[in-house]
Amino acid sequence: MSPQLTVTAELKALLRRVKLGRCLDTLPERLTLAQQQQLTHHEFLELLLADEVTRRDIQSAQLRAKTAGLDASMTLDRWDDTAKVTYDRAVWNELCSLRFVDAANDAVILGPVGVGKTFLATALGHIAVRRGRSVHFERADTLLKRLKASRLDNSHDTEVRRLLRVDLLIIDDFALRAMDTIDTAEVYELVVERHRRASTILTSNRDPGEMLAQMADPLLAQSAIDRLHSNAHELVIDGESYRRRQRPGIDPDPAGDASSSRRA
Repeated sequence: MSPQLTVTAELKALLRRVKLGRCLDTLPERLTLAQQQQLTHHEFLELLLADEVTRRDIQSAQLRAKTAGLDASMTLDRWDDTAKVTYDRAVWNELCSLRFVDAANDAVILGPVGVGKTFLATALGHIAVRRGRSVHFERADTLLKRLKASRLDNSHDTEVRRLLRVDLLIIDDFALRAMDTIDTAEVYELVVERHRRASTILTSNRDPGEMLAQMADPLLAQSAIDRLHSNAHELVIDGESYRRRQRPGIDPDPAGDASSSRRA
């Protein structure tokens, strides 16, 4: 039987001193693996450092996703593909490739309330973050209120520059509410300045004509919406509410028996 390998206090202190203390989480298992597979010193060191690089990459992506305003629960692997919603899978696969971000194109995700538009837009944001892209996610009404408030403390130019700089700007629930002339001008500036320079994703339950009707200045509205749609992949989602599938304790696909009827 092979002797039991131990991690000495001296080794722990050294790893912490060179800021590799988190390697201690997996070090005992890696030592055992190295012994069982008779790894060389070089192979063992490579394995240990690969663990640390992976951990740091994951931690960095999680931090950047949080900074971007992305919901941590809305990742692609958590999407329920049995949901009773329909959309063009070819368009969705193309969006997941992020080629539209490489090409500075946009995406518009349309559909009725509750079908998963926000979830899919957020999932794209997480993919972009993991690939090292800068992302900002914000609901349209919150964004416009924040920009309007920034005019009062002279931070407006800084806020706009930050929004123009990100690789992927995700604006959720666009045109859900009516926009005044200031809001319309803000949307116009963001769309025009980012047009063919950086990518924007809009989610909305309104078609382009309805979006125009929600904006106060017809000329600016037409210019912004035309630019956006001329440069955008369009994903239309239809079907039953996806939100119900996310409620705790609710069977997303009841079989129709008596117990299911009672839960409904």
